[in-house]
Amino acid sequence: MKVIKTVEEMQNWSETVQLRGETVGLVPTMGYFHQGHLGLMETAKAMCDHLVVSLFVNPTQFGENEDLDAYPMDLDRDFKLAEEKGASVVFAPQREEIYPAGFQTSVALASLPLHLCGLNRPVHFGGVATVVTKLFNIVRPEVAVFGAKDFQQLQVIRQLVKDLNFNIRIVGNPIVREADGLAMSSRNVYLSPGERASGLSLSRSLELAEGLIKEGEKDAAILRAKVTDLILGFDHTAIDYVTLCDPETLADVDHVTGPVLVALAVKVGTTRLIDNRVIDPAQ
Repeated sequence: MKVIKTVEEMQNWSETVQLRGETVGLVPTMGYFHQGHLGLMETAKAMCDHLVVSLFVNPTQFGENEDLDAYPMDLDRDFKLAEEKGASVVFAPQREEIYPAGFQTSVALASLPLHLCGLNRPVHFGGVATVVTKLFNIVRPEVAVFGAKDFQQLQVIRQLVKDLNFNIRIVGNPIVREADGLAMSSRNVYLSPGERASGLSLSRSLELAEGLIKEGEKDAAILRAKVTDLILGFDHTAIDYVTLCDPETLADVDHVTGPVLVALAVKVGTTRLIDNRVIDPAQ
């Protein structure tokens, strides 16, 4: 496995293997790998000749007072895990390699970022769209794999690829959970034991919402209220949002008439956790 740190070397490597008729799959990450990341790597590796894992903590998707400086990192461990999953390359550039002096271009979407996490993180999805566009142009993959836990991010990337005519297949991997239901996240390391227990409020509230919808409850306001009550019944929790929305547009719905995305963002202590589930009342 190669560790590549410059844009020029990464582009040259991709061009070389693709001239041989070999395909490249990309898994963009910010590192500190858990089983969810490893599952993305397995999916990409199974679909392509070469797996490239990018490892870059992207500063432009963090707003003021967010956890950029404290974001967890263990490069040696990550390199080892990527190699074990069969990565041909880990692309691990320094910040100035991606955003050199004088950098002034950004990529922005008109409507998808105006929902869910974008409401309280106004710079986040512009940063995501910009860095992913750069990674696509640097690595030039045929396939890129993202996790469905960041459902809004996945929809943003799908729209980006459609709008900008990237010839890249975008694959969404299902959420990977701990045995007790907590969605895996690099940020889970921040949770104290008591907060870790309260983190289960997210997955349990999704189970509650699914049960109510399957039983026939269609009023989104009632569903939000019941989910909110469950979450706030746990210690250390503060709700950022509880939303029922259209899975494609992310626009809020008043009544459940078809598949609906139930999406949550909750601060547990000082750690912001997200989770979601697409629920189809007909199934």
